[in-house]
Amino acid sequence: MTKTTGGPPPSPSRYEIRLRGRLDPRWTAWFDGMTLTTADDGTTALRGPVTDQAALHGLLQKVRDLGLPLLSVTPLDAEHPRTVTT
Repeated sequence: MTKTTGGPPPSPSRYEIRLRGRLDPRWTAWFDGMTLTTADDGTTALRGPVTDQAALHGLLQKVRDLGLPLLSVTPLDAEHPRTVTT
């Protein structure tokens, strides 16, 4: 059995979630303060910290609820530069 120490909690991971379609910056609050950036190609990137997998799934549910196609989910951690594309 592993015992945890009373150290600081782990820092959140950063992600980029790319969508097909444009979101107005007013949606930032709904996406838990993530940065929204629209590109000339008609896509929107949401970038920011995600506390854990449950929070990531919550963000993805919000994307689903908007009905915008999900293009990719990319962890922005330098140690794990991996993209999951749909």
